[in-house]
Amino acid sequence: MKTKLKLTTTLLIALFASPLALADGDHKHNEHHEHEEHITKGPNGGHVVESKAGFSIEITVDKERKARIVFLDKDNKVVALAEQSISGIAGERSAPTKLSFTKGKDADANVLMADKALPAGDHVPVILMIKTSPDAKAVTERFELHLH
Repeated sequence: MKTKLKLTTTLLIALFASPLALADGDHKHNEHHEHEEHITKGPNGGHVVESKAGFSIEITVDKERKARIVFLDKDNKVVALAEQSISGIAGERSAPTKLSFTKGKDADANVLMADKALPAGDHVPVILMIKTSPDAKAVTERFELHLH
């Protein structure tokens, strides 16, 4: 009799706890989508990073998975490159991809382009070291780039 009572009690607890567990999972799932909706899109449809140092950049990724970065003004318009420079690391700590960025030519004259493709995956962690001029202190920006 005690075994039957324990089994019944366990089943009742499981039945009542299930909707609560599912509701919590749905809430976390919705939070993820809400977070994605608040990501600012730049003039080229890319991910905008607003630095605490007072500048903004937009990151887009080309079909070869190479990052392309432009600096933006306060109106979200692309600004001309002067002496800005960027280096970075993308991917997981266990297998990072070191990135160097070089200034593009002609139509891409205001774009800093990565030398290597980003690691595989839809969500890539990125750390960028950004200098607005050769003698400026590097600003570090950390974010996750969503590529879907």
